[in-house]
Amino acid sequence: MAGPTGDVGLTNKTFAWRGYLPSVPLLDWASTYKRETFASDAIAAVIVTIMLIPQSLAYALLAGLPPEVGLYASVAPLLLYAVFGTSRVLAVGPVAVASLMTAAAIGEHALAGSQAYWAIAITLAFMSGCMLMVMGVLKLGFLANFLSHPVISGFISASALLIAASQLKTIMGVNATGDNFIDMVQSLVKQIPNTQWLSLCIGLSAMAFLWWVRKGLKPLLVRWGMAARPADFVAKAGPVAAIAASTILTWALHWQAQGLKIVGTVPQGLPPFTAPLWDMALWKSLAVPALLISVVGFVESVSVGQTLAAKRRQRIEPDQELFALGASNISAALTGGFPVTGGFARSVVNFDAGAQTPASGVLTAVGITLATVFLTPALYFLPKATLAATIVVAVLSLVDLGILKRTWAYSKPDFAAVLATLLATLSLGVELGLVVGVGLSLALYLFRTSRPHIAEVGLVSGTEHFRNVNRHQVQTSPQLLSLRADESLYFANSRALEDQVNNAVASHPQLMHVVLQCSAINDIDASALESLEAIEKRLGDTGIKLHLSEVKGPVMDRLAQTHFLADLSGKVYLTHFQAIQELAPEIVA
Repeated sequence: MAGPTGDVGLTNKTFAWRGYLPSVPLLDWASTYKRETFASDAIAAVIVTIMLIPQSLAYALLAGLPPEVGLYASVAPLLLYAVFGTSRVLAVGPVAVASLMTAAAIGEHALAGSQAYWAIAITLAFMSGCMLMVMGVLKLGFLANFLSHPVISGFISASALLIAASQLKTIMGVNATGDNFIDMVQSLVKQIPNTQWLSLCIGLSAMAFLWWVRKGLKPLLVRWGMAARPADFVAKAGPVAAIAASTILTWALHWQAQGLKIVGTVPQGLPPFTAPLWDMALWKSLAVPALLISVVGFVESVSVGQTLAAKRRQRIEPDQELFALGASNISAALTGGFPVTGGFARSVVNFDAGAQTPASGVLTAVGITLATVFLTPALYFLPKATLAATIVVAVLSLVDLGILKRTWAYSKPDFAAVLATLLATLSLGVELGLVVGVGLSLALYLFRTSRPHIAEVGLVSGTEHFRNVNRHQVQTSPQLLSLRADESLYFANSRALEDQVNNAVASHPQLMHVVLQCSAINDIDASALESLEAIEKRLGDTGIKLHLSEVKGPVMDRLAQTHFLADLSGKVYLTHFQAIQELAPEIVA
């Protein structure tokens, strides 16, 4: 079996008991680790560490937690992912959407920033980790397919807008509340007279600086003669520069005495050992939020991991990723953290910086640990408005409202799914918004597949190919009807097949044979089998024989276990052309 990168075979099957337990990819990449690889991983780790420190602090505040919790959540998860993860460059840690979902899930149980709130966040991470690990062991990675790209895009865009709106109160230095985007904006408008102008100036200045750094600093440095890679490194350090500058100015000018809100004392030391709360009533109330956080985090991680792996002709294993993310979240819970997942921006930076193996994550964890031990006292005068600006600039890059135009032009059902998810998330909150999007996507899928495309086909002259009679010049016989079902047959569309056959038979008075071309049918469930039996009986009562052609092996195996083939009035042909040759030779001649 190919390894997670597609270039090294898995050598640790003995670590998977009877195929039920995930493997340990660490044993693959570590066995071929070289000094040159370490150099690449070390450089990437330095860049990601610089980027991750301000993000971790900011996302912890977004989740309603003390800033140091973001650092705690960025150490052990990186180590565990390096052991169990299959992506060579995925950077696991706090992310914006998961932080927002964490705040939404815990807000009704405790006051943000309190010890009880922190304990519930730890419990949420533990529950999420357990769910992900169980899903990994059961190989449920395919569940990610139920979250379509339009739904995820609409959800992330709406969540980014919610996050940006929630941070404006910190930038303005006011107390604003709201359970949804509209309420939040209305509350912010009412608080405009109470704006803390120093905080606003710092926040807006930081946002402008960070936005310019993202877009313009690297090209400027390159024009000044700096090589592209060092220029990129300097640009990635923009958030650190903003934090350092605003912290030094606050300390030197005593801005905290003028009402500017600062981070204050950040505990110095290694991440603590913590444990989840064993309150079953709490677990029950957190079950749905934990599941949603798990699924969204998994989808985001797999999407990023697959995209980056494809660029190097590598691959990842979704089921193994479930287990790796589960282990990462459990480790976060045991070290004072909160739910984590693979971050898009950090992973892309890790990839661009030249990371070759998950060892870059291990080195990043070392860097975060050193920052937690030695640098936290320097964060005392850090303005919260600067961290809020960091979040706003980061999440606004996730907004993709252009998908509304693209889906409207291509697929109205997908447009409806995007719009519904976007509006529901903004008006109802992240959890209900995601549920609405997923529910609508499944409903649209059932609607589309319940009306399968079933075409009457004929032979293209001089070939062995069959095409739709309504689209091509083809040869047909009044005594033979060829139907091609372009969908697997199951309970939702089996009746549509019956209706199509009945209508076709009624319009062909000389009919003697019906051949169902099964080349596009990947499955036939019990309901569809009953429909086929009903079709066979009705056709038999009128003297018409039913035949099948091009039945796929797995479908044939299942049919062979029933009485359907034995009772079939016609035959099963290997190819549709063979069926026509035998049943309507005048067409072929």
